[in-house]
Amino acid sequence: MYDERLTVPRSWWLLPVAIGFTLALIMLRLTAVGALVGLVVGIAAGAAAISSYGSARIRVVQGSLVAGPARIPVDALGTAQPLSPAEAVAWRGPKSDPRAFMLLRSYVPTALRVEVSDPADPTPYLYLSTRSPMKLAEALEEARRGARA
Repeated sequence: MYDERLTVPRSWWLLPVAIGFTLALIMLRLTAVGALVGLVVGIAAGAAAISSYGSARIRVVQGSLVAGPARIPVDALGTAQPLSPAEAVAWRGPKSDPRAFMLLRSYVPTALRVEVSDPADPTPYLYLSTRSPMKLAEALEEARRGARA
């Protein structure tokens, strides 16, 4: 079993505060109460957006890889290749295939590239941003062995 949440860096949580202050300054032209409402609404909306973006998960459960909205049986997956930071940049840039499924988070430097072996699936590979690509590759191999048994 493998479970990882791709949370945003701590420094990103300053953005909702900046959004709140910006809205407060805009609303201050109307009233002081409007500025307070702008501050609260800006912080709440910014925090909700960052929380949503950072809620992407990668899991290996019950013989399937669940990556964000995708759920793929491990039997339909081929080899998994852990990517170093430099390789990850190349695979999400010039080497990328537009048909690939990408769960990409730019603030996560490493990734895992997993081939899709199902001939009926037009997706050539999965690109998964992960902080521990070796552990994810091992979990996929273990799930594949368990599915065969």
